[in-house]
Amino acid sequence: QVQLVESGGGLVQAGGSLRLSCAASGRTFSYRTMGWFRQAPGKEREFVATITWSTGNTYYADSVKGRFTISRDNAKNTVYLQMNSLKPEDSAVYYCAASSRVGFTTDSLNYDYWGQGTQVTVSS
Repeated sequence: QVQLVESGGGLVQAGGSLRLSCAASGRTFSYRTMGWFRQAPGKEREFVATITWSTGNTYYADSVKGRFTISRDNAKNTVYLQMNSLKPEDSAVYYCAASSRVGFTTDSLNYDYWGQGTQVTVSS
């Protein structure tokens, strides 16, 4: 079992920044890839970014590329999502997820564990 706890959400003005954190505990050796997803009211959950633990390779959704940065701290079992130049359309609940698959996956069905989510609200 893997437990994921997100933090760092909040209210920010358009153009501002936030950094989300996802602390992992439990059977952390069982997963290889971490991802961030988001879900706005009335919309489906969508992929944001992913990173592999071993190599640190990253992949982003086109909508956040150049503005968001995913990173990890292996010693702390923590993944981060630095969000810059935020837009109102970035407002959503952001979820951290862990996958036992090797390599990138943008499909939420391929992630085995999920955090409880943290709210990000960007005002115009």
